[in-house]
Amino acid sequence: MTDKPIIVLFRNDLRISDNKALAAAADSGRPVIPLFILDETGADARPRGAASRWWLHHSLTALGAAVEKLGNRLVLQTGATGKVIAEAIKASGADTVLWNRRYDPAGMAVDAALKSHLRDEGFEAESFDGFLLHEPSRVATQSGDFYKVFTPFHKRLTADGEPRDPVDAPRQLARCDSMPGSERLDALGLLPKPDWAGGLSGRWKPGEAGALERLEIFLEERLNGYAQGRDRPGEDATSGLSPHLAHGEITPFRIMAALRRRRSQGAETFVKEVSWREFCYHLLFHKPALHRENFRPEFDTFAWRNAPAALKAWQRGQTGYPIVDAGMRELWQTGYMHNRVRMIAASFLIKDLLIDWRQGETWFWDTLVDADAANNPANWQWVAGSGADAAPYFRIFNPVLQGEKFDPQGSYVRHWVPELATLPDRFIHRPWEAPAAVLGDSRLDLGSDYPRPIVDHARARERAMAAYRATRGDD
Repeated sequence: MTDKPIIVLFRNDLRISDNKALAAAADSGRPVIPLFILDETGADARPRGAASRWWLHHSLTALGAAVEKLGNRLVLQTGATGKVIAEAIKASGADTVLWNRRYDPAGMAVDAALKSHLRDEGFEAESFDGFLLHEPSRVATQSGDFYKVFTPFHKRLTADGEPRDPVDAPRQLARCDSMPGSERLDALGLLPKPDWAGGLSGRWKPGEAGALERLEIFLEERLNGYAQGRDRPGEDATSGLSPHLAHGEITPFRIMAALRRRRSQGAETFVKEVSWREFCYHLLFHKPALHRENFRPEFDTFAWRNAPAALKAWQRGQTGYPIVDAGMRELWQTGYMHNRVRMIAASFLIKDLLIDWRQGETWFWDTLVDADAANNPANWQWVAGSGADAAPYFRIFNPVLQGEKFDPQGSYVRHWVPELATLPDRFIHRPWEAPAAVLGDSRLDLGSDYPRPIVDHARARERAMAAYRATRGDD
């Protein structure tokens, strides 16, 4: 037995409850050093996007306040993880380092090297679960390969039984007398300059308390209608939990435990959404370059267009297709886009504009508050047809029909594209077909107030089909 301090690392697990590393340290009764390291030094590390950095700043603020309520202090440091840990051990006399596992390739490499080095030096180092329900290294098909199709993967996860129960939050954390020095949160440089994040602040409440609040609202008010409502961007029918999951403010174990008490079609549908997140990380574990390389190598010869003007129009929500533009403007203003519209906007970039999916994935990585190392590239590749269990190459979303089906009264479009707000429902998703009298009544000068379509969808579809057939070698 020892009374030497324990260092608990925080990274993408910015929470107090269901934090097994923190719980183990608290249960020991020994002094605890809660330490967050912003490590962007590795050559393979993918720096956080701007929206994710904004979220991280406010999540760390919330975590710091929660740690103080437990009688301790959150230490903030920047730099290479191994070097920061070595200095913290020297300053405090700690002999144990605990953390919760992460599953992005660069993070896994850092943690594996850290564990090996600490143990070789005679220190105790241990990692715990929390970010995923399964360990990607331990789940394999009957042939010993990894899963490339979602349905059998989901069945395997379900067959493994109910996930563990969440772990209670500690009631207190004994403080170390020789705490390492801490950097100021503002010095981490996470907030944007100039500050463009007003829309993010108005929509989101980063931190564990915000995550638990979102979960409760979802369970009580939205879960029963989730199976149908999740595809309606004009309704507030989704969980809004994705950024909280991405930053580890809530675990899938806590979500699954809450869903076990709810038997409904909505619950079953949401469980599959959680399982899809697991599947994306399963793919990332086995394909570490998922955000850079096609999962299906036959797509390496695909004839993408270099179209910077079209890319900029898409990014700014100025394509002339209202449902696409509404989504891109929602993303820019709030750091989020409705899940159905993400597919429509991605399909438009990839298949209507024939722009490389990696350019869209990079834009989402920078602008999404829920930017995720696995979900982001896996979903983009799903739409492109280059990924695992991908959408067929001939599935090309018609942005007009998608808008009319899922936003029939145009409430979503009217909110995010206000210049179209007074158009009749009949023309809200196809303003270029509105007669001059209707445009006049709506005080809409098409081509000036709102752009005409930058591409004709029917012709773009034929162009995309030809490009896909050429890649496949079809006649």
